[in-house]
Amino acid sequence: MRYIIDKNQRPAYLFLYRQLRDDILRGIYPQGGRLPSKRLLAEETGLSAVTVEHAYALLCDEGYAQARERSGYFVLFRQGDGFAAAAPQPPARPARAASGETAFPLSVLSKAMRRVLSECREEILEKSPNSGHPRLLTALGQYLARNRGIRVSPEQIVVGSGAEYLYRLTVELLGRDRIYAVESPSYEKIPQIYRAAGAVCRLLPLGRDGIDSRALAQTDAEILHTTPYRSFPSGVTASASKRHEYIRWAAAGRRLILESDYGSEFSVAAAPMETLFVLSEKDNVIYTNTFSKTISPSMRMGYLVLPPALVAPFQEKLGFYSCSVPTFEQLVLAELIESGDFERHINRVRRAKRRALAAGEI
Repeated sequence: MRYIIDKNQRPAYLFLYRQLRDDILRGIYPQGGRLPSKRLLAEETGLSAVTVEHAYALLCDEGYAQARERSGYFVLFRQGDGFAAAAPQPPARPARAASGETAFPLSVLSKAMRRVLSECREEILEKSPNSGHPRLLTALGQYLARNRGIRVSPEQIVVGSGAEYLYRLTVELLGRDRIYAVESPSYEKIPQIYRAAGAVCRLLPLGRDGIDSRALAQTDAEILHTTPYRSFPSGVTASASKRHEYIRWAAAGRRLILESDYGSEFSVAAAPMETLFVLSEKDNVIYTNTFSKTISPSMRMGYLVLPPALVAPFQEKLGFYSCSVPTFEQLVLAELIESGDFERHINRVRRAKRRALAAGEI
């Protein structure tokens, strides 16, 4: 065991986390096996025990490892999961209104609007390019690289008026003749959208760590719509093993995954869980998210991140569609991201949620 930490890599705990995670994925540490002690890793890498602990905490948050009191850390991840028996169906959780803690500060939003009105002037009256304003696409690409490890070109991003519009757009891109699968239970509008678009929709039952393995193995669906961070209304989060199972399923045939990352920004973990988009080594995951939770439900704005192989087909089939989000709103969002106001709000909410968690309030 030798872990080398590049002193130029920041933060160091993420660099160590990735090395440990990769060794788990390669089977160097098998399921149930014990991971190196914090003291041993600290001595070998020259890192502080606190930094090593942060790396292990992230492994636990991601579902790769488990801490056992007075025993250390042990591997949870299952290499090459088989298709296990159905897990118990989780009870549905009632929908909850957004708390005041997550509300975006109106004063910050109004200042951004005034800056755009003052500095952009006539530009706000101009028609946006069809996929979105270049300034926003660039800002989104930089934000995703910083916060989600998603490194894409602006040409891979498509802005639209909310998730429902974007899901419908994906059906037009991928085809109504293909079979779509969604989690059950899921947000009720998701299967409604696919069926209204003329597509066949299969419902796959959720277990406690994600979609039931047997149902996924047996489905005839070609496209899987999943919310791995936290499915609504069940609150189920896909484990690390389950996320890799989704990736293997998609790689096994001419299949695609539509990944909704709704709400992941407010994760209380040290870093949000890995996206399927990043985990996949093939062009078979479309990533989508919106600003309904991070800013306001009234901001009907979301975006798709297309894998490189789908950029040209999208432009050929759907590139004629005008962008459905006003230029002014796109420029306001770009201003919030560029100024750091958007990320400061997210970090403020995450800190508040961690304090509430530590106090037993959530």
